[in-house]
Amino acid sequence: MTNESINPDEEKKIRKAFKDRDWNEIKSSDSWAIFKIMSEFVNGFEKLAKIGPCVSIFGSARTKSDNPYYKTAEEIAAKLVRHGYGVITGGGPGIMEAGNKGAHSENGKSVGLNIVLPFEQFNNIYIDPDKLINFDYFFVRKVMFVKYAQGFIVMPGGFGTMDELFEALTLIQTKKIGRFPIVLVGKSYWTGLMDWIKDAMLNQESNINVEDLDLIEIVETPTEAVAVIDDFYAKYLLSPNF
Repeated sequence: MTNESINPDEEKKIRKAFKDRDWNEIKSSDSWAIFKIMSEFVNGFEKLAKIGPCVSIFGSARTKSDNPYYKTAEEIAAKLVRHGYGVITGGGPGIMEAGNKGAHSENGKSVGLNIVLPFEQFNNIYIDPDKLINFDYFFVRKVMFVKYAQGFIVMPGGFGTMDELFEALTLIQTKKIGRFPIVLVGKSYWTGLMDWIKDAMLNQESNINVEDLDLIEIVETPTEAVAVIDDFYAKYLLSPNF
């Protein structure tokens, strides 16, 4: 990246990272950040603690309503509600909107964990009014995605979707959370990534164990996606309404 490609706001952030601060500056800025972070955690815990069994749906904010993946996500969410689950999304447009729309269409719990971004993010209209939570911090929001979900449906998406996918995988692999099902929807989209994980991560460098591949299942249809969730809980003799 050359200096000519950096706008003034970005340059200011970069320079600020190298600036020495005295103790008074640290206390005044970081102390307020701590209280803001705490308030986001408390608000999220209070609103979601009694939400019941839910599945988080991840995917791109840029997916248009005429995209087949939008329709797939909408149908998955509707099926999840009919099978006893609520739906958690990032609260914005695209796949997130599709997930909330599908849940809303079946009068199910429709949760939106929205985050303020400089572009493309605004909450969609299909979130239950009492289940819309706005965040400033990505890491607080990711805690809520994982802490209150009993499964993860991952639709095609960009960097944010990858971040959420690998966050869930890492927490399950390291046994920080339970082994909840992770379902990737869209074989043509995800097969290349899974091939790289197998060839590079596993076979070439041994950076993961072969059993780690069992944490992920790739499917094509809404019926298959919901069946993975249902089969997982049937295996443990649990119903969604536990």
